[in-house]
Order: sequence, then structure tokens, then C-alpha cells
Amino acid sequence: MNECIITGNLGGDPEIRYSSEGNPIATFSLAFSSGKDKTGWVKVVCFSRVAEVAEKYLHKGAKILLAAILDQNKWETQDGQQRSTIQLIANRIEFIKTDGRGFDQREPGEEPPF
Repeated sequence: MNECIITGNLGGDPEIRYSSEGNPIATFSLAFSSGKDKTGWVKVVCFSRVAEVAEKYLHKGAKILLAAILDQNKWETQDGQQRSTIQLIANRIEFIKTDGRGFDQREPGEEPPF
């Protein structure tokens, strides 16, 4: 089983783009505590409905709980060096503290996204 549960604060507003099929993809950096007086950073990628929620409700500084899978990308540079990076692929976002952005934009009767 590959599931990570992590809490942290967004380092910036989510960036949104769309796949060739028109599906939303959101990315953002998440700061988390990695020990006494240490902060770690990880890239988070969201797809489809989770990306729509991230775009509409998240913002720089928002504190969230994230359920995700750990993903590693590997590639080779033009000069033949091996590189890799770790990222989280989000499948659930829970709001701990936000500034309320997006919540006043719901349609009448529309349930919150969580």
C-alpha cells in the first residue's frame, strides 16, 4: 500500500493547466515540518475533481491535510546524468485553515467539497 497522509501549508497558490483531453491538473508546493526547527517541501499534483477543488478553494498559506500516493519521476539529462524527483499525487484534501476563498461562490444548495 502506498498512501501518505501529511499536513502542511501551501507555499503558493495552486497552478492549473489542462491535459490534452481537457482534464484539469493542479500543482502546488507544500511546506511540512520535518523535525525540530526544520521545514521540508514537496511538490503536489492533483487531477480531475481534486484539481478543481484545489484551484477553487486553496491559496498560499492554507493549512491542509493531504492523502496522496508517493510518486518518483526519473529522467536522464542531455549530458547523460540520471535525475529523479519525488512528488505526491493527491487523492483527498481536507481543509484545516483557509481564508474562506471560494466558499462564498457555491451555488445555492451546493455542498462543500469535503
